[in-house]
Amino acid sequence: MKTPVRSPYDNGKLSYKNVIGGIMDPWVMRFIKSVGRGVNKFDMIRGGETVLLGVSGGKDSLSLALALSVRRKWLPVDYTLKAVMINWNEHPIDSAYRPRLAEYFHDLGIDFRIVDEAQFPSSFDGEFNCYLCSRNRRRILFETARKEEIRLIAMGHHLNDLVETTMMNLFFRSEFATMKPVQEFFDGALYVIRPMIEVHESTIRRLAEVYDLPVIKPVCPYDQTNIRARLKPVVRDIVHLDSLAMEHVYGAHDFSDIGIKR
Repeated sequence: MKTPVRSPYDNGKLSYKNVIGGIMDPWVMRFIKSVGRGVNKFDMIRGGETVLLGVSGGKDSLSLALALSVRRKWLPVDYTLKAVMINWNEHPIDSAYRPRLAEYFHDLGIDFRIVDEAQFPSSFDGEFNCYLCSRNRRRILFETARKEEIRLIAMGHHLNDLVETTMMNLFFRSEFATMKPVQEFFDGALYVIRPMIEVHESTIRRLAEVYDLPVIKPVCPYDQTNIRARLKPVVRDIVHLDSLAMEHVYGAHDFSDIGIKR
């Protein structure tokens, strides 16, 4: 096995180009294969299809892009990946990261662009919360996909996100529901797919700690105070009681009826 290359940006990390070139530890290979299992289990992506990646700049979406790109090299079929990052005018990313992000997606063979948008559109009438922000981001992604005639939008949600969403709906909305691995919109005109839905956040965090992914999480004034952030330590405490607690929550949901109409 070749000697891994160190990062030109951070001497304490390995270059992500090692993974692209097939130089990786077994745990990294298991991560990529687990993403592939999610794709195969729910028939998310078929050969010849185009997938639009919703990129936040955080570890989750960058790790998903890496996994889906490398996975293409292992398959007898091919699919096209495109990526769009929404940069809020009110809380813009550091301009120094734009070329790093461009380089990363170029190396992955993914068409990538950053779109600058207003986080607080006039239609909000001065109101703002996490739900409205998420809805605004989704609207922009949906419009982008529609204009480019893309049906599949991939999001970087993982198992922890599913569990936290379940808890939020159960505790605060009296509803046992969560995000789905495949979610249909507009009678099948669009689908949101979540290939990392069975992956633990700890694996993704480890990937970002070991490799020099150009993580640039946009500033969010509610990032550490919203309900989801406050539920994270609760989930960690429950996992200490039962290491498979998150898998049990996942298994309690019925995803047998989901699918993509082709």
